[in-house]
Amino acid sequence: MSLQAVILAAGEGVRLRPLTQNKPKALIPVANKPIIEHTILSLLEAGIRDIIVVVGYRKEQVMRHLAHLSVPIMIVRQTEQLGTAHALLCARDRIAGDVLVLPGDNYIDPDSIRDIARIKNSLLYTTHRQPSNFGVVTIEDDAVSSITEKPVLASRMTVSCGVYHLGSELLARITTQSLSEAIDEEIRRDTRIAAVKAHSWQDAIYPWDLLVMNDRLLPFIYQEKSGIISSSVNMQGKVSIGSGTKIGPGTVITGPVIIGEDCTIGPHVVIEPGTSIGSRVKIEPFTVIRRSILMDDVVIASHSSISGSVIGEGCTLGEYTSAIYARGFIPSEDSAIRAGCGVIMGNGVFCKPSVMFENTIVGNEVTIEGRTDLRFSCTRIPDKTRVI
Repeated sequence: MSLQAVILAAGEGVRLRPLTQNKPKALIPVANKPIIEHTILSLLEAGIRDIIVVVGYRKEQVMRHLAHLSVPIMIVRQTEQLGTAHALLCARDRIAGDVLVLPGDNYIDPDSIRDIARIKNSLLYTTHRQPSNFGVVTIEDDAVSSITEKPVLASRMTVSCGVYHLGSELLARITTQSLSEAIDEEIRRDTRIAAVKAHSWQDAIYPWDLLVMNDRLLPFIYQEKSGIISSSVNMQGKVSIGSGTKIGPGTVITGPVIIGEDCTIGPHVVIEPGTSIGSRVKIEPFTVIRRSILMDDVVIASHSSISGSVIGEGCTLGEYTSAIYARGFIPSEDSAIRAGCGVIMGNGVFCKPSVMFENTIVGNEVTIEGRTDLRFSCTRIPDKTRVI
């Protein structure tokens, strides 16, 4: 019997607000595909086709998306979000033997999946500059000797990727709500948990982390050039352009860049590396887009400059909009995180001309009046606010 995979996609992704206010984290598009779809594609490339997905938060959206994929997916519902182990146990009756457990909101490459699939009772790990956001693992003789979940002060930078290959006997013993706690209990029982080093892995804890994930995924996009492309367009590097898209004269695109379907770009637009543009996006003349994610149905008016930003669905930015990438302290929950972005923008935001952003978080359905300067303030603007 082939190895089954269980993808845990029930969580809310609260720290990714405002992007997850109305959409589960697993469906946030990166490189123009929902994160969970990248995970499924990696599983398929690694030869694993028996896939179960555990859904919870806004489950109908996840189920609707999975129904349109070419591979059959078994769906299991977690009615209450009670932790990763609880989510896995919701699927236990559908698991026939050993199982590969993966998060639905991380990128894991196919080679990492192949490696961990070979070793029963194993954990995928990597190193991270901010280990306190993850389970910190201690490794001795190629085995995990302890897991400490999100320590305030981490003594090492080796972290769990949240990917496990569990034997059926170990799975039967899980009773806790957290998978990392369950694995730590097994280690204390002297169960050997092999440590497998990831080739490529990326989580998105905060919205600006999506840009890092985008950087990791864009080099692997399928390169196609559909639509109508003016003869004077200058394209270099790996560029993918969807059907129905029109690229106007004098536009310069430097890959890796992906552009969806039915977009209107230019004329005289500059799109720099590390940019993903969804479908039905309009970018007007003399605008520059640098290392950003623009989701579906975005309009960016002329003479704008967008850098290091994530723009949610259906946003309209007036002419001379400026989003300047800069590092600083960004308010998050009950603390401030040192990070960098231009603007993180929820869905349905309307900006009038000449608005300036820098390290700004804008909620959903916000209206910003013209000539508003939001630089230097590390602002977080709540949903449905009017800024004047």
